[in-house]
Amino acid sequence: MAISRGAGAHRRVLSAALEVLDAEGLAGFTMEAVARRAGASKATLYRRWPSAGALMIDAMDATFRPLAVPDTGRVRDDVARLMGDFVALLERTGYPRLLAAFIDAAERDPALAALHADLTRRRREPMLTVLERGRARGEIPAGVDAELLTDLLAAPLFYRRFVAHRPIPPALIDAAIAQVLGPG
Repeated sequence: MAISRGAGAHRRVLSAALEVLDAEGLAGFTMEAVARRAGASKATLYRRWPSAGALMIDAMDATFRPLAVPDTGRVRDDVARLMGDFVALLERTGYPRLLAAFIDAAERDPALAALHADLTRRRREPMLTVLERGRARGEIPAGVDAELLTDLLAAPLFYRRFVAHRPIPPALIDAAIAQVLGPG
């Protein structure tokens, strides 16, 4: 049974792509497997996506949008909200398994690595925006590298979840902010 054209069909294919990635991992992520899961033909998929990697990027990007940029008027509160939203994404969705498979795929495919870098850049923008607002308000010194601050704030969350496979305690967010931005 072929899927119909349009936005609904597009969403079904993207959903099927993530289901295949989650269930089969990188080795089982093929256009054929996604087409079968979505009830579409491979030709239909190839008309829209030139490769399985491009489909994977589109599915991840459409499903896991960048976090909303808070603007409480205080950099620490905005950073805490972003970090809390990210922890919720890690703890309440299939994002960690999918991201792990996606990172693995990007390590093996240079073209996918470039697409992954662009996706990652877009996911960093909310934190960079918050930090730049903090700099404009004088809460962060002018010479401090916002890219490095972003890395330092995100690192404990990634390390706990993806390397140590340990829970992320609620106090970790405030502790990381205090260590990176100084006592508040």
